[in-house]
Amino acid sequence: MTKRLNSKHKVDRRLKVNLWGRPKSPFNTRAYPPGQHGQSKSSKPSDYGIQLNAKQKLKSYYGNINERQFRNLYKKAIMKKGDSAENLIGLLERRLDAVVYRSKFSTTIFGARQLINHGHVKVNGKKVNISSYQLKEEETIEIRDKSKKLALLDIALANKEREVPEYLQVDENNKKIKFVRIPKFDEVPYPVVMEPSLVIEYYSR
Repeated sequence: MTKRLNSKHKVDRRLKVNLWGRPKSPFNTRAYPPGQHGQSKSSKPSDYGIQLNAKQKLKSYYGNINERQFRNLYKKAIMKKGDSAENLIGLLERRLDAVVYRSKFSTTIFGARQLINHGHVKVNGKKVNISSYQLKEEETIEIRDKSKKLALLDIALANKEREVPEYLQVDENNKKIKFVRIPKFDEVPYPVVMEPSLVIEYYSR
């Protein structure tokens, strides 16, 4: 087992969910933590505990965003007009690494981040190596010409575990993506239940 895969399995165990919907997650065959006390009854979690778990799930799903970055996204979300929970999801889905992952150019959010950090990705014709870059509607993302023949891209695109959501347009042959629009929360294909309203409550305490 690779170090990265082992790390993802640890996240699944800690949060008690198959966070990325992976077929080899330990929670596909055992929906409780490992160890002799894995199936023992636990006390009912507090409101704080429920909110904290919701935050940890969402933060981990997007590649374990650091706490400072995640709190800043919360601050931006509550300052925007409209529903703060919807705003938070919109900001997360506008991240460049999230869009590269959603478009199936990588099998994991971590792999998408590596593609960006190593300079393989362009936005509107210019190289962008910041994974947290916030995309605007109608912007175009593409893999650099020199990188388009990377085997890992074809392997990722051939993977049938996920579908590309409707708010993205993907040209697989030319390795291009169009960020059509910012999605609503119920459009985002999360493999587990996410509760962004609880995340807002957590930071609003």
